[in-house]
Amino acid sequence: VQLQASGGGLVQAGGSLSVTCVASGRTFTSDAMAWFRQAPGKEREFVSGINWGNDRTAYSDSVKGRFTTSKDRIKKTVYLQMNSLKPEDTANYYCAVRHGAITRWPAEYDYWGQGTHVTVSS
Repeated sequence: VQLQASGGGLVQAGGSLSVTCVASGRTFTSDAMAWFRQAPGKEREFVSGINWGNDRTAYSDSVKGRFTTSKDRIKKTVYLQMNSLKPEDTANYYCAVRHGAITRWPAEYDYWGQGTHVTVSS
């Protein structure tokens, strides 16, 4: 499995940005794809996830109501739409996939993308 994340960049606080993760390597059925982020000096934290089979989503409290994750089954692509961005959203954003339902623990994900950087200026 390979994951390719893209779409990061620089945006002002209050703005919007979308990041994308394209998956390849096998057919996804009973899998979950998630977004994590890691800021300098901090641990990697769960941002959002989506179950490939039933489209159930989950969000961290810090992004709930501002971020939306969705997927395109045919394109094997997962999207993270980020609105009302805050400086504290600045981080490297990683997509990951695991066989099974969404979890919030990085160690439970099997494959990771290379990350895309998001900077939110105040």
